[in-house]
Amino acid sequence: MKKVTKGFAPLVALALVAAACGGDDAADEPADAPAAADEPAEEPAAADEPADEPADEPADEPADVLYDYGVTEDTIRIGLNADLSGAFAALVTQIADGQEAFWEIVNENGGVAGRQIELVILDNAYDVPTHLANYEEFAQESEEGILMISQSTGSPHTAATAEMLVDDDLLAIPLSWYSGWADPGPAGANVMELYTSYCIEAMNGVEFMAKELGAETIGIISFPGEYGQDGATGAKMAAEALGLEVVFDGEGQIIPGADQTPLITGLVEANPDIIWTTSNPATTAEILGGVYAQGLTAQWSGNNPSWNYQLLATDLGPVADAVYWHSSYTQLWDTDDTPGMTAMVEGMRRLKPDAPLSDAYIFSWTEGMATLAVLEQAAANGDMTRAGIVKAFGETSVDFQGLAPDQSWGGDPNDYIVRESYMYDVVLDNFDAGATVSDVGAGTGFELLAANYVGDVAKAYTFDGACFTAG
Repeated sequence: MKKVTKGFAPLVALALVAAACGGDDAADEPADAPAAADEPAEEPAAADEPADEPADEPADEPADVLYDYGVTEDTIRIGLNADLSGAFAALVTQIADGQEAFWEIVNENGGVAGRQIELVILDNAYDVPTHLANYEEFAQESEEGILMISQSTGSPHTAATAEMLVDDDLLAIPLSWYSGWADPGPAGANVMELYTSYCIEAMNGVEFMAKELGAETIGIISFPGEYGQDGATGAKMAAEALGLEVVFDGEGQIIPGADQTPLITGLVEANPDIIWTTSNPATTAEILGGVYAQGLTAQWSGNNPSWNYQLLATDLGPVADAVYWHSSYTQLWDTDDTPGMTAMVEGMRRLKPDAPLSDAYIFSWTEGMATLAVLEQAAANGDMTRAGIVKAFGETSVDFQGLAPDQSWGGDPNDYIVRESYMYDVVLDNFDAGATVSDVGAGTGFELLAANYVGDVAKAYTFDGACFTAG
């Protein structure tokens, strides 16, 4: 696979602070995806057999395909506007590494429309001005531009380019799960959101905990902005619908790097039965450790990526084992034997055998599967121009082959938004420190509690816009 990388940091271990990309100055999360046309595109083959998935061009593909920018007779350029040196570099570098493996398999099987995929990876350093500068390079109207952005790291970063994407007929997959991406207006028209949103994830998580534990009270804490407050809003909506009393409201009150003592003290005094957080792993660790040390043993969970499995290698491990449940948009590494998981695990072991064990590669694969689905639909339409890609987006459905809930993007967003999420118990005995993808049987410290979970609150929720809007 041909690849162009600028400012691409070497693969590093997943840092404790690297699992969230959120709004304002708060760290935002790193971002559910489909497969091909009407018939779900198959996933890249793994191991030694250059599989038939994702393989040849669709049988009905026109002999001649229209194209304009980022495409030649031989190549299709796909861009990643990714944080490779900023707050989430460790996580995002792993996701980019996994995308390299995914597209190498696609290219082994003939590429798309007879063309090889060329990745162009630019470092946004988790900085909005840098993200915008990278975008301008991607958007240039020539062969040196790109056809589609398969990862745009960060909520405020992606929001800064949302209307530009429409103006330039570019489609982007965000590494962010802000509920506003499903809005068909300028904020989300050309943003291909994957999985469920922070808001709905929080509805499901709070309902699952409340019903499993018989909880009556809840504490809510979050970062400010599109990440933190989108999640906090969903948690409050669930609390109201379920009759939970919010005994501590810390929405928007977590400031990364600040003294978290007021939040710790407030939670301990409020003594909730359950706590929902929308933060990053380092802050989660600080506040969870602080309240537990003062005797508060409430059950915790929070929006992904509030938790990082590498925290199990610290003194917090036994505490998290006792009181933390991990919410997720997807399956986690090798936790099931679905076709998608098998192909991803075998593909990573064959092409990246020394890569550190991580759940991040599920994001790599699903971002790749979604991008591939759009490219194949556009090729089947005979139109691989940028405008053709945007048109194909609305016609695409993806079977994630068990890695994540299947998804499509056509029609009314209330009908197609993803409402399912996953809940895992954090289990210290299932964690293997220092493992690589080649270590068969190694785990990232989880045990599945519920897959494709949809609570009554999320089921009844009517989407008519973002749960939270900044400003």
